[in-house]
Amino acid sequence: MRSSGSMGAAIPMWWSALLFLATLLSTASTVYAKDEPTIKVKQLKSPPNNPNYFPGSNVVLFQEAESPRTVWRSTDGGASWDKAEGIDHDKSIALVMHKYDPNRAYVLTIGNVHWKTADKGKTWEKFYTDAFTSDFAETFGNWMAFHAGDPDKILFTGMECEGFFCEERTMYTTDGFETKAKSLRRQTQGCWWAKSSPVFTTGDSDLDATRVICIVRAGLFSPQYENRLYISDSYFKTLDGGDALDEKEAKLNGDGPVPGIVSLVEVKKFLLAATASPKSAELALFVTDDTKTWHRAIFPQDHRLLEAAYTVLESTNYSIQIDVRSSKRTSAPMGTLLTSNSNGTYFTRNIEHTNRNQQAYVDFEKVTGIQGVFLVNQVDNWEEVEKGAPKKMKTLITFDDGRTFEAIKTDDDNIHLHSITEPQNTGPVFSSPAPGLVMGNGNHGKHLKDYWESDLYVSDDAGKTWIKGLKGPHKYEFGDQGSILLAVEDSKKVDVQEIKYSLDHGKEWKTTKLPDDLRILPWTLTTIQDSTSLKFILTAKTGSKESPSYCVVSIDFEGLHEDTCKESDMEKWYARKNDDGTSGCVMGHTQEFTRRKKDAKCFIKKEFKGPVPETSKCDCSDADFECDFNFVQDGDECKLAGPILASKKDCTTDDPEERFKGSSGWRLIPGNMCKRTDGDQKDKQKEWKCSDAKPRPGNSSGEISVTYTRFKGDFDRFEKHYLERGELTRLDDETIIARPEQIFGGAGDIFITHDHGKTWDTPEELKDKDILAIVTHTYVKDMAFFLTTTKKVYYTTDGGKSIDSFEAKVPLDRQSTSSPLAFHPNQPEWLIWHGLKCLRDNECHLEASLSTDRGDNWHTIKRYVDRCEFTGSKAYKFRKNSQILCSARTHESNDVDNNPLQLLYMDDFSSYEFTPALEHITRFATMAEFIVVATENTTEGTLSALASLDGTTYAHAHFPLNFQVPPQNAYTVLDSSTHAVNLFVATEVEKSRRYGSILKSNSNGTSYVMSISGVNADDGWWVDFEKMLGLEGVVLVNTVANQDSDSEPKNLQTRISHNDGAQWSFLPPPQKDIEGKPYSCSSREGDAFCALHLHGFTERVDRGKTYSSESAIGLMFGIGNVGPILGNAKDADTFMTQDAGLSWKEVKKGSWTWSFGDQGSIVVLAQRNAKTKSISYSLDRGVTWQDKEFHDSEVFITDITTLRSGSSRNFLLWGQNGKELFTINLDFSGLADRSCVHDETDPDKSDYELWSPEHPLQPNGCLFGHRNRYLRKKKDRTCFNEKNLELVYDFETCECTRQDYECDYNYELDNHNYCTLVDGLRPEDPEQVCRDDPEAIEYYERTGLRRIPLTTCKGGTFDPDNVFRSYPCPGHEEEFKKKHSVSGVAIFFAVVVPIALAAFAGWWVYHNWQGKFGQIRLGEQSSLDNDSPWIKYPVVVVSAVVAVISTLPLVASSVWRTASSAFTKLSGRGGSGGRYSWIRSSGPRRFTTRDSFARGRGDYAIVDEDEGELLGDDSDDEIEGNR
Repeated sequence: MRSSGSMGAAIPMWWSALLFLATLLSTASTVYAKDEPTIKVKQLKSPPNNPNYFPGSNVVLFQEAESPRTVWRSTDGGASWDKAEGIDHDKSIALVMHKYDPNRAYVLTIGNVHWKTADKGKTWEKFYTDAFTSDFAETFGNWMAFHAGDPDKILFTGMECEGFFCEERTMYTTDGFETKAKSLRRQTQGCWWAKSSPVFTTGDSDLDATRVICIVRAGLFSPQYENRLYISDSYFKTLDGGDALDEKEAKLNGDGPVPGIVSLVEVKKFLLAATASPKSAELALFVTDDTKTWHRAIFPQDHRLLEAAYTVLESTNYSIQIDVRSSKRTSAPMGTLLTSNSNGTYFTRNIEHTNRNQQAYVDFEKVTGIQGVFLVNQVDNWEEVEKGAPKKMKTLITFDDGRTFEAIKTDDDNIHLHSITEPQNTGPVFSSPAPGLVMGNGNHGKHLKDYWESDLYVSDDAGKTWIKGLKGPHKYEFGDQGSILLAVEDSKKVDVQEIKYSLDHGKEWKTTKLPDDLRILPWTLTTIQDSTSLKFILTAKTGSKESPSYCVVSIDFEGLHEDTCKESDMEKWYARKNDDGTSGCVMGHTQEFTRRKKDAKCFIKKEFKGPVPETSKCDCSDADFECDFNFVQDGDECKLAGPILASKKDCTTDDPEERFKGSSGWRLIPGNMCKRTDGDQKDKQKEWKCSDAKPRPGNSSGEISVTYTRFKGDFDRFEKHYLERGELTRLDDETIIARPEQIFGGAGDIFITHDHGKTWDTPEELKDKDILAIVTHTYVKDMAFFLTTTKKVYYTTDGGKSIDSFEAKVPLDRQSTSSPLAFHPNQPEWLIWHGLKCLRDNECHLEASLSTDRGDNWHTIKRYVDRCEFTGSKAYKFRKNSQILCSARTHESNDVDNNPLQLLYMDDFSSYEFTPALEHITRFATMAEFIVVATENTTEGTLSALASLDGTTYAHAHFPLNFQVPPQNAYTVLDSSTHAVNLFVATEVEKSRRYGSILKSNSNGTSYVMSISGVNADDGWWVDFEKMLGLEGVVLVNTVANQDSDSEPKNLQTRISHNDGAQWSFLPPPQKDIEGKPYSCSSREGDAFCALHLHGFTERVDRGKTYSSESAIGLMFGIGNVGPILGNAKDADTFMTQDAGLSWKEVKKGSWTWSFGDQGSIVVLAQRNAKTKSISYSLDRGVTWQDKEFHDSEVFITDITTLRSGSSRNFLLWGQNGKELFTINLDFSGLADRSCVHDETDPDKSDYELWSPEHPLQPNGCLFGHRNRYLRKKKDRTCFNEKNLELVYDFETCECTRQDYECDYNYELDNHNYCTLVDGLRPEDPEQVCRDDPEAIEYYERTGLRRIPLTTCKGGTFDPDNVFRSYPCPGHEEEFKKKHSVSGVAIFFAVVVPIALAAFAGWWVYHNWQGKFGQIRLGEQSSLDNDSPWIKYPVVVVSAVVAVISTLPLVASSVWRTASSAFTKLSGRGGSGGRYSWIRSSGPRRFTTRDSFARGRGDYAIVDEDEGELLGDDSDDEIEGNR
């Protein structure tokens, strides 16, 4: 089976080809007479992996697949075998052959010590990689990357672990591992040499020698759409001894980088990078032929590129061939074959409805050595397949690289062959380097039948004509350049007793029995790569089912013919022959080969020397041209099917009559070598109008356009869903699904718009359907599901352009308020369905079913279930990507008594078996990397919270000891996207009086400290808690000021935190209102008596509404009032901030709703709960406002919306005029016709400015240990943002300060903002760390502080080395001393010199401070001012030291005691010991790096609209969502 080179299918080549294999039993050899091949059999107890030949030799290696995983070596093509010497076979896990050196191979272990050979396995020696072999799924089988020009240069992908967490680390060697491998880069997701292919070059030999390209993860928990592509020519060396690396980000988009790198693949002279974006399954593909200049690959308009839905095929030096899945039904995938132009940029369609499988392999194979010839399998009944019918396939062949296709025939009957999607052997399916020889298993008839009904067919003219060779399916190989055709009958049983061979191109076949009545079930049949050898190797299973054994069979044809072929035994063979027998043209040239005549009685016997063709060019003809990009063939013409391509210098105005020279519709087939003749050619350019090249702008009026749509029927509100496009999509559609409905009645038809509400249509498939609910995919925003009252579910995967359907196993539960569907974050096709299974009347239970093909097939996974959820994710390496968690009854019964809920997990779909993790749970919730579970102790009547990262091992949440949780209370998991769980715990449960405390966890979710108490909640336990989008750590809450009062309504006050809840303050009120009048109270910074207070989440009708937008950095809106407490919403006014909440101003009287567009450049306000006919908008971030009338009479506006990403310039008003509902599209694109430009060299010229948020408690503006700068459009520029702006433009790392720490477990902030121990408690014994981990070297004394998980600060007075003083664990004093020892010279410079300098400074100050100490003078300027940095900063440092000392004793950060055992369980590496042991934690883990923040919201996970989940509330209240 040939690897497809798929970037969409994440299946390593050698692993997917792995057959079960391994140990030695005995050797039995039988030699046959000269008229038969020599056969030798080596018997094994366990199956062997595929044999690996050293190119150009008969030396072969294979490895056993089971312990002891012995590596075997043969020097005679498999006739005899010996154990490879010098290897600890029981430690080996993989055999890797050097890709470019024919003498080298490597045996890897799970550790950091491996073996290598440079003499074809004769001798082996150890080499060291420091990093341990990675076991990440994406890396498995792809551990080593080889330089195509220098065999000594190798990249090794390993991993390093600290405690529970592991991340990838790439090592490199430039001397073939003669010395220990060096570290290349951490946080990688694959690294490659730029020179990964012999034909690829950067154009610079120096760069070819050293350039490395790496996919870099943004952080330990980051999703793939935050990955970056970095290039280095110095092995990522550090700059100036700091943390910065000598690297540059690849400018994939021409003038800038693109985030979201999914994969990188080398295809001949091209490198391809695939990128993903959030909210979409669509990918973008970027191509380069030198790593310097990249182009986006452009596909025909009707072909979207989806992850796991496209396959990069075996391509040529002159073009790339890709198959893109085009079918909607994933259980029966079909594709379209596309071929690029010569620079890999523009792709045209070759053939549609190609056969694919669910692993993204495609029935496509080139005929080896013959240019332009390949075979494909096409689905003939594709329309029926889309409706659920089985595939009917036919085989086609092309001789002009895909321009035209024809059937393959034997006599006059079509035949069809099994191909790549049904691999039955290793290597190419049909052909080999033997000139023109092709074999395949297939059948006569109209369509391809089952494999076991096939026969073996042979062609000796590159697939033009075929003959039937053998009956039944066979494994087959070619030898001696096609002189030998060898076949072994395939079988389902151990019953094959013979081999078959032909010496005349398949006309006649001979049979040879296997020795000693051996019966086998054949697995693989192979020979050397160039098919020039007379020797073959067959692997097989023998023995019985109860007692299986295995064997390796050597088949040698040496001596079968004594003669070596002479010139008279050879013939000229033409790749294409004309009717007159002369050489015909293929791809613009002729190809002639010399090969043995089929009836010659000789062997060529030229091992390792393949045939070389002779070529000559042909004159160009019509056959050498094909339809160009965005043209489709219609008879003899190529008709335009999309925009014609214009160069950058053409069509620079909006004049539709402007003309330019463009494609004729034809292009020379890439790689075609034909000779141009005199006169016009088919690809001569023609004249086009610019209107053919680009669409007219939607609004070029220079004004805001208004489009009104009326919806018929008696309705009073809309249900609406935005299907956001991906950031990388080239489509301009802005899709909304809407349905008018009545609050207490039915609903109308479903309407879909693709132009943001300018036009609406009802899909034909959804008309008159009883749609109960609309559910959008949580992670892929262009997917939506329309649920009916039956088992039928309609859905769209392309933003409503097409509608499909599936049937669930059971209907949904109409009484439930929860969605019946659960989605996987990385696998859009994986679904969990919760439906109601009724056995008898009134005896129903909830049943969970799993589909991995978007509803085509279902499998019941759990009955009597409460809820199931996908918890696996590619972002979290510490748990399986396929993991599912379920809460279900212990016994399959609806009886609640003695039948508590269990928490169960399943890591593997193959068995569909769950393992219990916890008993007596109430509910579980997932948020970012955390899984939080509430359990109930029925005996004591208490409620407990537990947390997990791997989904299998759970640790109790430790709350401060003075914080008790009554059993009737509830937990709500809040947005926890900053490596800490924010857990709301109810402390007041009386209705209309509910509030609670927010506790914040450490990095594993187990140890909690108080963040803030008295936080407001409503009767459904929704919480007034909201994070500012786009900025780290800015959080707003509403707290209850009168917690002691039972008689009066809650008095709420708004509080804000700028460091993720470590410290809180009031919102500073504006000094005057919009009319210039002062408020009734004033305060400069906000306090308990006067501050700005905003109505929060609990009062919103639309839970999806937020204060802010991720793209409008620093902007927030809210409605509220200035005063001591929050007033009535009816009396509220509208306020905004431009600086992330540091200052506020009133922008409108009354209550207005807001929406952000063009990434914060447009802000639109609409008045709520009042009649109006105009909106107010600002183009300068709220400095000035203008009004726009949208209707001739006043109407009620209920909402204003736009894309949640804030990237659109269209807004939609939703309103009511009497009993009539309407929408109004407001298109702002006419206000700016120029895209903004950022000029890094000239800030004044640039349309953008750099803005950095300030921290109110830190004058240097640092937040979480770094200062980010964001790119924002200048307020006075009239332009629009054509590209999505990077969230973080650049950053700088800050020194650690108090603000980078929060109170530790059992410590709380006192009135002086110090962390003090909870009353009545004694500090925990810090030496407990040593007792919990006997191998720990040191422990830290407690300070009352712990480092905020999100911070990246380094150095400073609050550096961990200064704050956390360490002591040796008992028995580890020598190790501790060695680790922390300091030389005498260092002591001298660290102690003596500073003291001397301090003494001198003191003397100088004493003698130069004007008037000496104690003197006071007025009217004179001191020569050394108190505010001088020379005095001020040392004083600050001394104060900081005193403050630290005053908080002693120090306290070590909490340790999750189960982490070590959990990791051992996950890795399967427990007890490896010695030099193969795993890296142990050396201290507190920091989960973020500088890389995290250089790339946007690094380490952040997706958080949907429902930002929290409720745990433990067993009241009768229905909880519709979670916050």
